[in-house]
Amino acid sequence: MGIKSFQGSRKHQTTEINSSLKVKDYMTTSLVTFKPEQSVQDVVEAIIKFKISGGPVVNDKCELVGMISEGDCLKQLSESRYYNMPLDQDNVEKRMAKDVETIDGNMDVFDAANKFLKSKRRRFPIVENGKLVGQISQKDILKAALQLKCENWNSKTNG
Repeated sequence: MGIKSFQGSRKHQTTEINSSLKVKDYMTTSLVTFKPEQSVQDVVEAIIKFKISGGPVVNDKCELVGMISEGDCLKQLSESRYYNMPLDQDNVEKRMAKDVETIDGNMDVFDAANKFLKSKRRRFPIVENGKLVGQISQKDILKAALQLKCENWNSKTNG
């Protein structure tokens, strides 16, 4: 014999989530950027001064060519000490990650959150028409989620 529900008929519920939360609305547009020819020491100084964990590397046309992080700088520091080489002999181009994954500015922040979880990255640059226009971080996604905390996840209910 099957199980009967004693709750009665349920009201029709929609599962529409507010899809107006786009990455471009939460991305940072005033970025600390680096040039490929800059020294790694310049990057370390900027990381400390601006309290960031890394940043995009752009050429003279503001095209994204890489990303450099604290970890990249630490590798250079470790190797320079091991090989007894001065810090200022290495440049960003030698240390930066060149295969950079980007996010579309029109992507929903919930999809971006999933991309962060799958990739284990801390930030994604946003490129439009070949130019760097911003960057979204995990913290930016959390800020977007905080704005929703008072809203109902189901935007429409019947009843």
